[in-house]
Amino acid sequence: MLGQNAQLAAQQSLAEHGSDTAPYVRLIAEDFSVLSGADIADIAHFMCILHGSHPGVIDHAATKITEDAAREWLMQATDGFAAERSFLTKLTVAAGPISGVSADDPSNAAVLGQRKALEMLSQSDRNGCAIGAAMALVSDWHCIRKILEPIALRLGVEARFPILPNVEKTSDLKRELAQTPALERALNFGSEQLLNQHRGLWQLLEARRNTRLSH
Repeated sequence: MLGQNAQLAAQQSLAEHGSDTAPYVRLIAEDFSVLSGADIADIAHFMCILHGSHPGVIDHAATKITEDAAREWLMQATDGFAAERSFLTKLTVAAGPISGVSADDPSNAAVLGQRKALEMLSQSDRNGCAIGAAMALVSDWHCIRKILEPIALRLGVEARFPILPNVEKTSDLKRELAQTPALERALNFGSEQLLNQHRGLWQLLEARRNTRLSH
């Protein structure tokens, strides 16, 4: 029962707090043409700051996990996200440099702060927290890919099919791992914190776009 509750919680959390629910993502999904070259550079640049470095969330989480049930998932997720980092780097280079939106633009510092928070989360000694964050990243990345793929098309960058575990496989793993109430809470906490950081990034990106439009 606990595992089923954790699986349902993961699906509900993604549905309520995943990137697909961010207003900016919804705007882009409705009409990709709203993005200017500066908007695209922002998305590539700041997403790369957050997740383009190695080791990342999944790599850190892999050092914390001993459960046999997670090994196959972690191997696929680690290899898959290594390819996604390469993809992000190519997008960032192709998009070109970002432009500041003010004389004292705090955006880089803000996203570096987010990356630090994710590093701490994915290295947490609380059992279940790190893998919860890693699973949320993989699940939400399938949503983020819906934005990155048309960006790649516009920039002329090849967007190979992601080799990450799918959402169903990730949800099944969460059900297997959530064997105690404490573990379930830790898994959910890690997931929620990761998704909160993603939503914060989309809010920052939208604010930068709105600032440019107002000027």
